[in-house]
Amino acid sequence: MADIREVSALSKKVISEVERAVVGKRGVLEMVMTAALAGGHVLFEDFPGLGKTLIARSFSTALGLDFKRIQFTPDLLPGDITGGYIFNRNKNKFELRRGPVFTNILLADEINRASPKTQSALLEAMQEGRVTLEGETLTLPEPFIVLATQNPIEYEGTFPLPEAQLDRFMVKLSVGYPAMEEEKEILRRRRERRQDEVALQQVMKPKQLPDLRAAVETVHVDADIESYIAALIHATREDRRVSVGASPRGSLAFLKLARARAALDGRDYVIPDDIKMFATPVLSHRLILQPEYWMSQSVASDVIEDVLKKTPVPVTPLRLPPNSQNLRGEKEGGRRR
Repeated sequence: MADIREVSALSKKVISEVERAVVGKRGVLEMVMTAALAGGHVLFEDFPGLGKTLIARSFSTALGLDFKRIQFTPDLLPGDITGGYIFNRNKNKFELRRGPVFTNILLADEINRASPKTQSALLEAMQEGRVTLEGETLTLPEPFIVLATQNPIEYEGTFPLPEAQLDRFMVKLSVGYPAMEEEKEILRRRRERRQDEVALQQVMKPKQLPDLRAAVETVHVDADIESYIAALIHATREDRRVSVGASPRGSLAFLKLARARAALDGRDYVIPDDIKMFATPVLSHRLILQPEYWMSQSVASDVIEDVLKKTPVPVTPLRLPPNSQNLRGEKEGGRRR
């Protein structure tokens, strides 16, 4: 099994390789890599043309994983995702034809353009890593990661994702527009390579990501950190502006992401900042607001900000394991308020 240093080194190599294709989005790429280490799915919600598909394809190449893309449309059927049994007249029997869901990284492009019936085809796959066809349960390849995109400004011909679907995404991310200098860099790189495609190199072998995930599970989480996560989640359920707060799946997402982030930074223990940085990506799509706040897009952000301000941060020194690799972080993590 890999150790924490190897997790950090390989993860940073993957991110650096993806940066050859995606300019100026280091923070977003680190979030995606952290989610991959944590074993979660990612939902991108942003405007068209910002590189969401490019990010998904680039990560699949750098991680050495199989990649498939589904363009979600109103006429897409569940069988177009999962596959099904087709009668073979030559052999006089039914044969299984596996759908595109049988892959390592699945890009669900514009996922909210398909009907709820079609969207539900991913529920079992995202939660349990398997698909049931005609009463037979088939296991999906390991690892299995869904990277989905949706456009926040187009509502015609779209179907909002149900809460059960949203909750299965570990994080919701926004790519954002590039800065002026970054946009100039995009133009310069395209001019110099004389083609649209960026030839990326494979950094990891397909079997390595599960090994890195196993190493992440060894990262130490203090009881005070767990109490902090629980307090944040419960605060979302008690806010008067919220109809339904974050589920226990949200608290588990905090735990997994914090461990993965610590490993990405080369630490074998979690600090409060590992939790804080994921507050918006973890909570923004898990809060159902009261009806009077549905038309205000800033209320969810306000709730998350208030929850972070009101929830006490652990201030006692973290009880690190005896073999901790970086004792310097004990003071940094324990004294932050």
